Amino acid sequence: MSAKKLTGNEIRQKFLDFYAQREHAILPSASLVPEDPTVLLTIAGMLPFKPIFLGQQPRKYPRATTSQKCIRTNDIENVGRTARHHTFFEMLGNFSFGDYFKPEAIAFAWELSTKTFGLPPDRLVVSVFREDDEAFAIWRDQIGIPAHRIQRMGEEDNFWASGPTGPCGPCSEIYYDFHPELGDENIDLEDDSRFIEFYNLVFMQYNRDAQGNLTPLENRNIDTGMGLERMAQILQKVPNNYETDLIFPIIKTAADIAGIDYGKSDDKTKVSLKVIGDHVRAVANLIADGVTASNVGRGYILRRLIRRVVRHGRLIGISGEFTSKV
Repeated sequence: MSAKKLTGNEIRQKFLDFYAQREHAILPSASLVPEDPTVLLTIAGMLPFKPIFLGQQPRKYPRATTSQKCIRTNDIENVGRTARHHTFFEMLGNFSFGDYFKPEAIAFAWELSTKTFGLPPDRLVVSVFREDDEAFAIWRDQIGIPAHRIQRMGEEDNFWASGPTGPCGPCSEIYYDFHPELGDENIDLEDDSRFIEFYNLVFMQYNRDAQGNLTPLENRNIDTGMGLERMAQILQKVPNNYETDLIFPIIKTAADIAGIDYGKSDDKTKVSLKVIGDHVRAVANLIADGVTASNVGRGYILRRLIRRVVRHGRLIGISGEFTSKV
């Protein structure tokens, strides 16, 4: 079996179609400006559904699927310097609001990954929360993954929350192995040159208060996230997210304006081109959702992103205004 080479748009559509065929309502992406006053920007696919998870709003659908625009700036200095850090990204998600739980979520994720996207099962490794014997057993006994390819991880890696308080729960992640020839003897999921985590299944069943206490939610929910850019890297067989068809056209245009060849550029120049490719997407989507540059809040984030685009343009020899061209 070989993975199917798909465009970013095709990956997005196949994901949504897969879950629509399994009785999930396809919902549009929410704005990057969230209704939740505790966060500046939409940072995860689950954020628009947070009131439903907490029982503060009634559910309109028992199941939903989305491709959610997200922005995170906590790792902004790593953008362009690693294969996968971004400020703007799309999170493909499927959600269950008190409907199905672990067995179905895991089975759906496996079928989507191996059948729809054609990822070879022997290239996939999964992680579970160290205390989650149920998820471990489902992967081993129902899906058929060998026990040595199911890694038990601690709370830092496999207990997910959108912030210090709010809905949370143990999670199970699916990783793609770029170098299976290295064998199964010493699987280290922290080795991001070998493994990429592309699908996170969160078993959203608790509410965490300010003191860190966990209270069971009224319903056991499912919240998942598949990074569109990461799946594109896998299926398009490129060395990093930036060289996928989702971002590289921006990089190519910026390189053309600067009169340089990306493929022949040194590492420093490539970093600047990647920063431009990433930040331009963030800037365009923030402006489209009504954010204006300012000195405070999300307006300051937008201003900072614009300044970084201009600065990295200068570093590669671009003078004058160029952002409208990329």
